[in-house]
Amino acid sequence: MSDCEPLAALLPIQLTVNGQHHLLQLPPWLTLLDLLRDQLDLVGTRKGCDHGQCGACTVLRNGRRVNACLTLAVMCDGDTLTTIEGVAQGGTLHPLQQAFIRHDAFQCGYCTPGQICSALGLASEGRAHTRDEIREGMSGNLCRCGAYSNITAAVEEALPLMNGQGGCRP
Repeated sequence: MSDCEPLAALLPIQLTVNGQHHLLQLPPWLTLLDLLRDQLDLVGTRKGCDHGQCGACTVLRNGRRVNACLTLAVMCDGDTLTTIEGVAQGGTLHPLQQAFIRHDAFQCGYCTPGQICSALGLASEGRAHTRDEIREGMSGNLCRCGAYSNITAAVEEALPLMNGQGGCRP
């Protein structure tokens, strides 16, 4: 193999992100996080640890929570993704976003997109009914500011509203 040959061929994928369909040619090693931030310019999804330990990069893949830093973009072929940019509908905030504001569930705001996407996934899973279950279900999302009690209160308030919506509007 010469120095001019590509290491790997680009792979075709199609996916829907926040309601918008994309046809892409991607290298097989590109993470979903890097695709979202660097190629689709959806920078609300945060790069925290880049090792799947902090949850800052949490997005919804077919309604389920995933760490975008640990997911290869080519694995999402045919999938529907929701990032923080796709949660509000037009100028109307999602009930969870409204609850985050009411409960001051963010301080620096860095973890907030991942916290919100994780809570939406938690709601669609239907397994969190108590504060303890919410805390356990959200335990993969770290907040360096320590706003955990406010985050839990916001999720607890919005959970009944989200359960009727399946957690998230696509």
